[in-house]
Amino acid sequence: MTPSATSRINKVIVVAVVLSAVLEVLDSTIVNVALPHIQAAFGATSDQATWILTSYIVSAVVVMPLTGFVARRVGRRRLILTAVTGFAVMSIMCGLSWSLETIVVFRLSQGMFGAFLIPLSQSILFDAFPREKRGQAMAVFGLGVVVAPVLGPTVGAILTEYFTWRMVFFVNLPVAAMALLLLAGELPDDETEEIKIDWKGLALLALGIGCLQFVLDQGETKDWLSSRVIQVAAIASVLGALGFVAHGLTSKTSVVDLRLFADRNFALCNLIIAGFAISLFGGIAILPTFVQNLLDYPVIVSGHLFIPRGVAAGLSMVLTGAVLVTRFDPRVLAGIGLLLTAAGNFMLGALNLNAGFWQLAWPGAVSGLGMGLVFVPMSILAFESISQTRQDEASGLFNVTRQLGSSIGISLVGTWVVRGLQTNTAVLSQNVTPYNPAAQAYLQPLGLTPDSAEGAAILGQEIARQAELISYLTVFNNLGLLAFATIPLLFFCRASKPGTQPTVHAH
Repeated sequence: MTPSATSRINKVIVVAVVLSAVLEVLDSTIVNVALPHIQAAFGATSDQATWILTSYIVSAVVVMPLTGFVARRVGRRRLILTAVTGFAVMSIMCGLSWSLETIVVFRLSQGMFGAFLIPLSQSILFDAFPREKRGQAMAVFGLGVVVAPVLGPTVGAILTEYFTWRMVFFVNLPVAAMALLLLAGELPDDETEEIKIDWKGLALLALGIGCLQFVLDQGETKDWLSSRVIQVAAIASVLGALGFVAHGLTSKTSVVDLRLFADRNFALCNLIIAGFAISLFGGIAILPTFVQNLLDYPVIVSGHLFIPRGVAAGLSMVLTGAVLVTRFDPRVLAGIGLLLTAAGNFMLGALNLNAGFWQLAWPGAVSGLGMGLVFVPMSILAFESISQTRQDEASGLFNVTRQLGSSIGISLVGTWVVRGLQTNTAVLSQNVTPYNPAAQAYLQPLGLTPDSAEGAAILGQEIARQAELISYLTVFNNLGLLAFATIPLLFFCRASKPGTQPTVHAH
């Protein structure tokens, strides 16, 4: 095969797998904006509508660690073609849904097919590039995996505002069709293995991760451990996880090889990417509600806030993968990226109720620059010593960790906002009395006094707004502190010298 042919095939496969990755990650955030419209269409309550999101995430997180096992059993080519096809079919069914129950079932199936797309795309990209050019591979992969969910709210807002909520599902079809066409034509066949199915390990894994994801998604809605359902799910998650670990360490046919975590870089990079995902996606999750509820921004404008973040992240991915990782220690780059992520959250944590568009957008751009500096080096460091035969499995675990980190972040910020609102309202109410000079001065231009009914009502509204503002700002600052606190873990990672080819260690 000529060099030009190899280059051509690699480029086609790169485009195909990035499109496959975009399918999964875009769908994980694009639906959020359309959720109120779907809720109204089916006459569902807010609690019921969240199952449209929860069903997708839970099924994806449960199935994703099985990528390596299934790929060895049926073949990587057959698996990714089936996954893209199944995802597209379920997208059609979601768009045609006629009730809440049907869309939840179709979303559950969609998540199961989508679970394979991210790990397979990452491992196929690793094979398409020489090891010394993995930075470029991860830059391209990151454009899909990290930038797409950032721009998801923007795309979702446009489709919902100008068309219909059903378009957030139908938009997947041209992407899936192009990915299928390219993959079918260029991705070579691969060998399969006769592997015994570890049903016990599979059941324990599904119980542990599935119940954990359920707790994270539904905990705040059901008031955490005060709910019997959450108590049972939490206990089941712990028992399932402990059982799976014990089984995995003693069984030679476990569906997931936990010995991968014996690799120091892989274990540490999983912790770092989880902390990064909590800080990043936690902030992304609450920014739309912050600007819509408190600052009265329209849905479409709140979606536009993510454009500078997406552009900055795209530039950062390309620059980091093509240039920086060949010249600088990946640990240093990741440290700078985490600092930028923290800085973006701290900037949001310093805003007030008069914040303008660019005051809200610039922090996102700063965090976006940090995304490429974290994601690309972490992906390189994590897989530096992982042999080619174990990349599918390692990629599945790495991406589950990232997904769980984002779920933890979304769950944490929801709890922090609600609890903070209650605490701040109580504290502010104690200090605002009819005898408070500040309260009197606030109402004087309106010709009102704190002891009048109208004056008390206005003060009550302002107390609620300020309490909610303080709650949001505290959450942004907490996320910044978390990103900053993750940096010391980088010092324990091994790193090859910039620009050198990493050494492969077979396990």
